[in-house]
Amino acid sequence: MRGAAATLRVMVVDDHTLFRRGLVALLDADGRFEVVGEAGDAGEAQRVAAQCRPQVILLDNHLPGVAGVDALPQLRAAAPEARILMLTMSEDERDLAAALRGGAAGYLLKTADSDELAQAIERAGRGEASFSAAMTAKLSAAFGSAPAGAPAPPQGLPAPAPAEAVDDQIASLSPREREILELIARGDSNKEIARALSIAETTVKIHVQHILRKLDLSSRVQAAVVLATRKT
Repeated sequence: MRGAAATLRVMVVDDHTLFRRGLVALLDADGRFEVVGEAGDAGEAQRVAAQCRPQVILLDNHLPGVAGVDALPQLRAAAPEARILMLTMSEDERDLAAALRGGAAGYLLKTADSDELAQAIERAGRGEASFSAAMTAKLSAAFGSAPAGAPAPPQGLPAPAPAEAVDDQIASLSPREREILELIARGDSNKEIARALSIAETTVKIHVQHILRKLDLSSRVQAAVVLATRKT
């Protein structure tokens, strides 16, 4: 048992035993985290998650039987309070779209280094989204344009808006708000934005609230998608 009450309870789901055990060892050696469960397939993940009640779940996409993105709804039902981060080798925007549709809190590539992974887990614990840089660039490919008759975008993400409407919304932001929006789309947390701009974190929070209200959005992920769409 760990003495620090602030440690985040993490669960690892990956069918590659060697990789999973290495990741568990890495996280267990970090005082910020406590690995409370692990699983090698979707069915086992649901059972373990319901028992160990993790705060953050690291989920691979390529699992035997049922892909990770397809297992998201059932895993979220088994552990409704957990935030789920995809940790996968897939850079396919269709997998990214499916992950967000299923309620994932972020999408990381297995090429991420240990610091990037740790920061992403901490962000998830705070209710923030995280994406590998390569996947942030593909948000617009996943949702920025859709052919006639295409299905609606995933629940919780904005429908593609006409370029003129998006430009008008962005133009309504102050120069500081546009600067912060760029950093949100990059995946920076409020603390990182505050440090980068040399302002208080509480000031950043106020700016983020104003940005979401002006853009008629409800989450930072939506803001990242809107900005990515504008850049296409």
